[in-house]
Amino acid sequence: MNERISSPWLPTWIPDRGHALRHAGIHFDAVRIGGPLGERVASELILGTDFEAGPIVREFKGDRNMYFLLPPQTAASYRWPPVVQTLTRGNGWQAYVGVPALTGDTWPLDWRSTPTEGVPFVAGELLHEVVSQMAGATR
Repeated sequence: MNERISSPWLPTWIPDRGHALRHAGIHFDAVRIGGPLGERVASELILGTDFEAGPIVREFKGDRNMYFLLPPQTAASYRWPPVVQTLTRGNGWQAYVGVPALTGDTWPLDWRSTPTEGVPFVAGELLHEVVSQMAGATR
């Protein structure tokens, strides 16, 4: 499925193989968008950033969610529409997000867009703008 990727820079929260649960709000915040809307938002971000959108995790079962990974403690800065769920830390909440390895068998998760040294996270402002256009949101 994924070819071997060798990189001197890798976030510590990406597992070496398979997939692992990571604590949202510590390593990153996640914005979860399900179904076709999530796929459309991901495609728009990827195309709009010349394929440098930052980390987007795709789920292949259930609601087929997309998880857009933002810098920790930033997702709450925006007012998201009801179809969006933020996963972060605070107010007694603890949330975990499945993160796939960059290579090997990672089913039911994979990367729709990977983090890079230059773009380690999805830009919250840009994600909010795209979601606002597609689903209606206010800041």
